[in-house]
Amino acid sequence: MKEAQTIRQLLPLLKPYPWVIPLIIILGLLSSLSEGLGISLFIPFLQSLEQTTSQSVSSNLLLNFLNQLFIYVPSNHRLLIIPLGIFSSVLLKNCLSYSNAILFSWLYSHISYRLRSSVFKQLLKVSYSFLDSNQSGKLLNTLATETWRACDALSLLVDLVISTCTIFVFVMLLLLVSWQLTLLVAVALILISFSIQQVSRQAKQLGKQAVQANDHLANRMLEGFYGMRLIRAFGQESYEQKRFDQASAQVRNTSMKLDQLYATIEPLSEVLSAALLLCILVIALLQDRATLPTLLTFIFILYRLQPKVKQLDSARVGLNALIPSVEDVMSFLDCSDKPYIRSGRTSFKGLKQAIYFESVSFCYNPLDKSALRNVSIQIPRAKTTALVGSSGAGKSTLISLICRFYDVTEGEIYVDDCPLRQLNLTDWRSRIAIVSQDIHIFNATVRENIAYGRLEATEAEIIAAARQAHAQEFISNLPQGYDTQVGDQGIRLSGGQRQRIALARAILRNPEILILDEATNALDSVSEHLIQKAINTFSQDRTVIAIAHRLSTIEQADQIVVLDEGRVVEQGNLQHLLKLNGMFAKLYHLQYRSVLT
Repeated sequence: MKEAQTIRQLLPLLKPYPWVIPLIIILGLLSSLSEGLGISLFIPFLQSLEQTTSQSVSSNLLLNFLNQLFIYVPSNHRLLIIPLGIFSSVLLKNCLSYSNAILFSWLYSHISYRLRSSVFKQLLKVSYSFLDSNQSGKLLNTLATETWRACDALSLLVDLVISTCTIFVFVMLLLLVSWQLTLLVAVALILISFSIQQVSRQAKQLGKQAVQANDHLANRMLEGFYGMRLIRAFGQESYEQKRFDQASAQVRNTSMKLDQLYATIEPLSEVLSAALLLCILVIALLQDRATLPTLLTFIFILYRLQPKVKQLDSARVGLNALIPSVEDVMSFLDCSDKPYIRSGRTSFKGLKQAIYFESVSFCYNPLDKSALRNVSIQIPRAKTTALVGSSGAGKSTLISLICRFYDVTEGEIYVDDCPLRQLNLTDWRSRIAIVSQDIHIFNATVRENIAYGRLEATEAEIIAAARQAHAQEFISNLPQGYDTQVGDQGIRLSGGQRQRIALARAILRNPEILILDEATNALDSVSEHLIQKAINTFSQDRTVIAIAHRLSTIEQADQIVVLDEGRVVEQGNLQHLLKLNGMFAKLYHLQYRSVLT
């Protein structure tokens, strides 16, 4: 059964709330019993209207029980007491149903919160290699859409259980009223169930298509958001609109097919139920055994049973349609098939000597060529090391390995005499600050963006960091100063302003190891001179690793490492490398001529 597979996948979500589901089921069962009791009381009520209450023993167990229940109640009081009993049963049933709905709403909100939190936690924990190999839109869809659909599956699962309990109670009542007619009902229910099973199979297939369509649409939205400048600059609005409309149409078509499938459930159930009801009436009249109150009660129970069967059928089809969403979320949360950067247990107390690369090789994908090959270098403490090389030489990869965004494929990185893998990851990264070429600015205030470097920083410390990064002047000219909202990706700031915010964030962190990925590349020459001066002052007694293209950065370095196609081809200080007249000298003189020009 597909439902059983879904149940097993949803069980981990219910572990923190072991008492809630049994309580929901009990309340649902009590609600069904209350409704069944109210329906049963119609037999003596109708008999009282007919004045046919019998004190003799009947073969009908329910009729005997009800006759014995009211045998000592005077006939003139029954028309008052029995309606009160029916009303009390209806009132109790609805109170229980209301309590059940409130309890399930509490469970649904808590599980949906926990599920979204778990998915986001997984995003924060999983290795970059996994993120690199998956589309951002798919991951966003899993977090934003499929988690809700998985919780909807849980809701349908509860509906399935409660509907099953209710149907069981009603079938028991039908058996007590007339077991012969109930056998006919059972055969009809089996036929209805078989018909719905065919619909359920189609629902699961459409559910898979819905997940894929949502993934594709999320990708189109993300690419539209992040590529809006490029789209407009190249005049590709019509092309992108067409691509988005195609993805949106795929979602629309899948949704329509699912809605059409759901729409078949009600008419299918009602037509089959109507046919069943007519058969029962004909058989009952032909047998001429059932009294009018008994027959009317049986039909009324059957009438009340019909929406419960419809609810059960809808839950089964809906659950099958949502199985792919549950599988998508649970597959993402499964830790067994994903790479992780495991934190070591050794506390990092500070860099004493150097960071050592010993025969380090690394490739992002086993099918690709290595991004780094047999790299052996030393990055000394409290010195500036510049990484030089053409695009794709492996400079950014080397930085990523130092930050342990990835683990090396071969070789080892040592921090003093301890392998980097063995260091506590939080301790290690807390001593590092990065000013990257790809600056990320949050859609928040200037203050919040700077304070991200150290969330507990005081206002005075934030302002001091901004001053040191030469950001104070432009911040004070913003409409709300430090409280100015900078927009998504800092869209309301210039490139140079974003760079200075990023530098202030790094300064506030007060790191032991400062990583600069061409931190002054978006600045004019005057601002570059000021920022470089600030970096030089801030870098004193710190280990600085700079990806360098500009002469100003290279000339300040104590050590220069030249990379080419993932290999270290030269290393030493500026004068030494110029004397070698190798690759670095060519790059240096080429840029020097460019500056002169």
